[in-house]
Amino acid sequence: MFAMLDQLAALGPFFALHSHHGDAPARPPWQELRTLVEDPRLLRERADGVRTRLAAAGAQSPAAVELRVAASVTQLGLTARLVSPALAVAVLSGAWPRPDLELLRWQPVPGGAFPLSFDAAAFAPGTPDDLVDGPVSALVQATAALSVSPKILWGNVASAVNGAATVLAGGRPDLAAETRAAAGLLLARPALRGTHAPDATVGSGFRRRSCCLIYRAAPGRAGALCGDCVLAR
Repeated sequence: MFAMLDQLAALGPFFALHSHHGDAPARPPWQELRTLVEDPRLLRERADGVRTRLAAAGAQSPAAVELRVAASVTQLGLTARLVSPALAVAVLSGAWPRPDLELLRWQPVPGGAFPLSFDAAAFAPGTPDDLVDGPVSALVQATAALSVSPKILWGNVASAVNGAATVLAGGRPDLAAETRAAAGLLLARPALRGTHAPDATVGSGFRRRSCCLIYRAAPGRAGALCGDCVLAR
C-alpha cells in the first residue's frame, strides 16, 4: 500500500492520499467525511467560504455572488478530490477501490486539494458504481439542497472525471490507454449518461452538456468559461 500512496502523491495534490484504520477514532484535524453530507450546516459553511473567496477575487461583496454558484464550485472541487485518487488507484492497481463514505476522512482546509484519507478497507476491490453511487451521489444530493440543479452537479462530476483523467494520462503517459478506459467506465454510469457529448474524448476534446456557473461569480457575471463548458465555442 505504501508504494501505491507514493505513486499517488507523485501525481499531484488532488491524487495524494493518506491511509488509516477504522478501528482508530479520527483525531483533529481529521474528521469523518460523511458529516459533510449528513450535516447541511457544514456544506453550507464550506460553500459560504468559497463564496467569500470568489467575491474577493472580483473585488465584490459576498452577496454579489449567488449561493448556487458558490455551491456548484464547492461541489466540483470536492468531487474532483474524491474522483482523482479513486481513478488513479483503479489504473495503477487494476482494481477499483471501494470508497464508502464511512471509510473516508478529511481535513476541512480551504481549497480543493484538502488532505484526504482512505480507510485500509477502502482499497478492497470494488467497482466504478461504488464511487459514483456512493460518495459522489451523496455529495450531489447534499449540494442540490443549496438550490443547484442536479443537471449542473452531475455535469460537474463528468468534468471532474475528465480533469482527473487528463492529469493522470499526462503524468503517466505509459498508462494513458488504461486511464481513458477507466474514465470511460465512470462516464458510462447511468447517472452520468447525457452529461457530456457522446463523441467526447478525454482531454481537450471533452465537452460537457452543462455549465458549472463559475463565470457568474465575476463582476457583471462576465467571467471566463471553462474549456469543457457547453457555452464555450
